Amino acid sequence: MHSPTIETAQADAATAVRPFDRAHARSIARAFLPARALGNRHDYYYTLFKLRSDPLYPGVLAALRGSEAPLLDLGCGLGLLVHALRRDGQAMPYRGVDIDAAKIARAQRVAARSGLDGTRFEVVDLARTTPTHRGSVAILDVLQYLSHEAQRELLSTMAAMLTPGARLVIRTGLGDDSRRGRTTRITDRLANLIGWMQERPRCYPTADGLRTTLEQAGLESRFAPLYGSTPFNNWLVVAAQRR
Repeated sequence: MHSPTIETAQADAATAVRPFDRAHARSIARAFLPARALGNRHDYYYTLFKLRSDPLYPGVLAALRGSEAPLLDLGCGLGLLVHALRRDGQAMPYRGVDIDAAKIARAQRVAARSGLDGTRFEVVDLARTTPTHRGSVAILDVLQYLSHEAQRELLSTMAAMLTPGARLVIRTGLGDDSRRGRTTRITDRLANLIGWMQERPRCYPTADGLRTTLEQAGLESRFAPLYGSTPFNNWLVVAAQRR
């Protein structure tokens, strides 16, 4: 299959910043319904709200569409991305890793129950271990939990994993003094305080710093805001090997 250029992938992602509509979101989120009628529905309502309010997944799906390279999803959480990918008809092999063992266990159960092929999940602390991989990489809402030096090392390592036609897809809050930037920092701290995120944010990358790191790793990149209707300073970055 012919792989799209980085410009095409970024243009597609930039035009797909609206969250999923209600019907589409429910068709994905229903995988997270409990097996029993009276079971805990927290993950279902969380994923439904996420899909309905956050343009993250439409943007990432557009950025990856057309590439069949295996995908490594860093900080995968409940594995929602692979459900969205399969619903979108994208069947590349998928491997999700996350530091949260409880979320990984639930991701494994839901994926197995949903019969998702070519999917696996592992508990990995990215501050200590770097998975081996060849293909595309998704780093979604992860960078801010690493130090500046750890971010540079991770991005350099991930860049070396990319194969021809593969993508490095990043969603991150950018460090600046805007109202969106302040809201992002406060919300991430609250997510840690209530226990949804195990780690506290450490360092938000700047646009210039992130672009320079990717260039030094031999990648060309495109940046697009991924705010949607949210108050956060979220950006989508799509990078690939220089042609």
